Amino acid sequence: MADISEESKVKYTFVGKSGLKVSNICLGTMTFGDNQMDRPGQTDESLSHQIIDRFAAYGGNFIDTADIYGRGNSEKIVGTWLEKQPRENFVVATKCRFNMDPAGNKNAVGLSRRHITSSIENSLKRLHTDYVDIYQTHAFDNATPLEETLRTLDDLVRCGKIRYPGVSNVTGWQLDKIVQTQTRLGVNPIVSLQQQYNLACRESELEPFQVCKNEGIGVLPWSPLKGGLLTGKVKRDTKPTEGRVGWVAQDEKRQMQSAPAYSNLPSKVFDIIDTAEAIGKKHGRSIAQVALRWLLQKDVTTSIIIGATSLAQLDQNMGVSEWSLSAEEMNQLDEVSALELPYPYEMVFRLNKDRVNTNVSDYFVKSLDS
Repeated sequence: MADISEESKVKYTFVGKSGLKVSNICLGTMTFGDNQMDRPGQTDESLSHQIIDRFAAYGGNFIDTADIYGRGNSEKIVGTWLEKQPRENFVVATKCRFNMDPAGNKNAVGLSRRHITSSIENSLKRLHTDYVDIYQTHAFDNATPLEETLRTLDDLVRCGKIRYPGVSNVTGWQLDKIVQTQTRLGVNPIVSLQQQYNLACRESELEPFQVCKNEGIGVLPWSPLKGGLLTGKVKRDTKPTEGRVGWVAQDEKRQMQSAPAYSNLPSKVFDIIDTAEAIGKKHGRSIAQVALRWLLQKDVTTSIIIGATSLAQLDQNMGVSEWSLSAEEMNQLDEVSALELPYPYEMVFRLNKDRVNTNVSDYFVKSLDS
């Protein structure tokens, strides 16, 4: 394995308005362990530990998991690695919301006080630690009052089981409601939003990221390569056969948010891939590295969550630190991946193009108000 140069190592940034500092690349662990719907590319404990070791060698200090990943196996693998490390050197994030009970216990799901409290205890056992740095709600729960959820997360901060609360997979109005409710209650605020964000999925720029910029919430993009779609494995007019995208192409009932069916891909996706490939050739970089670099240079991004199924793939994905995209190249990628704004967004942004007051509106995501 090649040595890692200082230029190749990660940079560090604060998570939102908190004092917590993390590497600008986060290691996602959804591929760790088995029992993940038979998806290809799952890694056993030995390889998973090698991947974390290599990530740490790059200076990476931020690891993301969830109780539902591998139905607890991902957390267990992270835990057996973490117990051999100086715990204070790493920032560990996990999530809860989904039902982990094989019997389908009706109270073992959602964001109720009962389920959150039970979930954190189980996660701490699997992770071999007595605290989690960022504890995230994995998705919104319509059935539980926000007051109950936010007070429970605040209690977990106060008793030392978690350091910071975060959220994931929410709409703009839901995120704003969370912010307003936590302010009214006077509880510890959420510091991060983990949301799908990539060149082929920019919808969160419309509202959730506007809230993040306004309120000082860090954005942690998941699926930065759209489940392998933005790696060059998928060609125009050629059905993919490799990786997760190939696995979905074999049976399109397997499609998911991060891995869409090939037959449903719009031509715009291939325009994005072509543009990223052309830019990559100028820098001697892959399509994936261009897609990741674009994310790193977006003003909302705190840390990109990448996954890896091999050490070679990890090295490839980590190769985004020692170079940068020019303003022109960023504009090219912004334009080819631009959203077609529906009403009222198109009208609101158009009418405010010449109404930029940096004292009050500098939180707007730059790609939408430029």
